[in-house]
Amino acid sequence: MNTIPKPLNEPILNYRPGSPERISLQARLKELSAKEIEIPLIIGGAEVRTGNMSTCVMPHNHGHVLAQFHQAGPAEITQAIDAAKAAWADWSRTALEERAQIFLKMAKL
Repeated sequence: MNTIPKPLNEPILNYRPGSPERISLQARLKELSAKEIEIPLIIGGAEVRTGNMSTCVMPHNHGHVLAQFHQAGPAEITQAIDAAKAAWADWSRTALEERAQIFLKMAKL
């Protein structure tokens, strides 16, 4: 990859009642709100489950739990800092083009 692609605006959608985009969005929201997921910490690319849990709720309906997530404590924070420091050496030597590819791939997720 020698050039970064030109940014493009997303299509403008109006989400009017009965529109395909609104129907699709409502279906996806219904599907996601029917699940309760567990969210681990990610430290050095590995999932970490501390057992110290907290809840993630819908902003407009605090009684509806969407997820349970693991909270980091001092040990996990230290691990994350150490992992970031260890990764920095390789990352700092990574070519700009390769870094751009990584971020563009993340943007598509």
